[in-house]
Amino acid sequence: MRLPSILRRTPFRLTLLFLALFAAAASAILGYVYVASASEARARAETAVRSELESLTGIYKERGVDALNRALVDRALNDSPYLYLLMDAEGSVITGSLNASPISDYAEGEQWITYPYTDTDPEGRVTRPQARGVQVRLASGEMLFVARSMGDTEAYLARLTQALWAAMGIVLLLGLAGGLLVSRDLERSMGRLNKVVTAVQEGDLKARAPVRNSGDELDELGLGLNVMLDRLEGSMASIRHAGDAIAHDLRSPLTRMRAKLEVALIDAEAGRIDGVDALQVALDEADTLLKTFNTVLAIARLQAAAGAGRTPDPTLFDAADLAADMAELYEPASEDKGLEFSAEIERGLMIEANRPFLAQALANIIDNAIKYTPTGGAVMLRARRRSSGEIEFSVTDTGPGVPEGDRGRVIERFVRLDNSRTEPGSGLGLSLVGAVMEAHGGRIQLDEGPGAYGGFGPGLRVALVLPPAANA
Repeated sequence: MRLPSILRRTPFRLTLLFLALFAAAASAILGYVYVASASEARARAETAVRSELESLTGIYKERGVDALNRALVDRALNDSPYLYLLMDAEGSVITGSLNASPISDYAEGEQWITYPYTDTDPEGRVTRPQARGVQVRLASGEMLFVARSMGDTEAYLARLTQALWAAMGIVLLLGLAGGLLVSRDLERSMGRLNKVVTAVQEGDLKARAPVRNSGDELDELGLGLNVMLDRLEGSMASIRHAGDAIAHDLRSPLTRMRAKLEVALIDAEAGRIDGVDALQVALDEADTLLKTFNTVLAIARLQAAAGAGRTPDPTLFDAADLAADMAELYEPASEDKGLEFSAEIERGLMIEANRPFLAQALANIIDNAIKYTPTGGAVMLRARRRSSGEIEFSVTDTGPGVPEGDRGRVIERFVRLDNSRTEPGSGLGLSLVGAVMEAHGGRIQLDEGPGAYGGFGPGLRVALVLPPAANA
């Protein structure tokens, strides 16, 4: 038979374990108290018996056996707590409150014994209390036995034992009731958490765990679960947004590709181009579309990482090394176009970032600067530490620049200004740069370049600002 769920909960089992340990400890304490009390009672009885024996032997030594006999009779008639027996040398009873000695094999000297004897309580009921006694031989050969009843001590120990057992029973009942209450409360709390988990499993990402603001472990678990669900909901929203964005963003390139393929087909049918040229047009458009798709996918991944508050695959490296590599890579291309390329790079610019993504972002802004700067112009790459401690990459050119009103728009996807229509591109370069900065907790800044001079300008300065490494 399956037990109710509340009886299967861990708190209830721990309560049972605690009660079992308590019962064992209480039993050990009770046993110790009983043994200690019994030993103390026996020691006190021995002390009292020895004192009484000394008093009686003193009477015997001063006045003889007859005086001792009379003293025993008087004390027995006065309801003394002691038990007496005076016997002759052969063991026959002379006088006393006992019919026979409890010591059957008496040897010489003092011989002590603890034994039960028959008595009656004030209500006339027969009892069998314990007594502690000693038997000695007198100088004239008679034997004297003196004992003291331990009935009062036994009654006290019995009442103490009953009280301890009753107290332990009450504690066990209260502990069991407390365990049931705690288990029921925990079952309700865990049930609410399980409902949230079940709802999330069924697709409801809006479900959240209730928090009682009590600061206990269940609140910590609920808060942690809610944070996890917030991030999960954000990630799922980013994925859905990425899918929608990709579908939306690729509509125009696909339409453009279809139009070009249709024109190529018409030209091929009219004999203006041959089939190989038509296929080359198709391949070029497919390559452009794939490049656009990969860029959109990278932007979506970076935006999802930014929404989750984390940098994808970060590593610790010196930003100066990356800037030097990019300068070495693009200086020949700049010189081939007739541009003056220069670089100013500080050392020791430690950052924690995804190096491939950051390299792609830096490559995009350098490539744009070279692409849109007329021959005879200049491009400068800088890497430095700002006074705020932030790390900055900047690329400054002497090209036509970007009007101040359009600087916010050029970071959006597929936005191309009129002065860039003649250059190849999809309008995703700066969008990817902005996504890289967002995923790294940085920002992109567009400002005017060195200004108009000698037919060039006003130019553009693009800065990528990143936080330094935590341990830098």
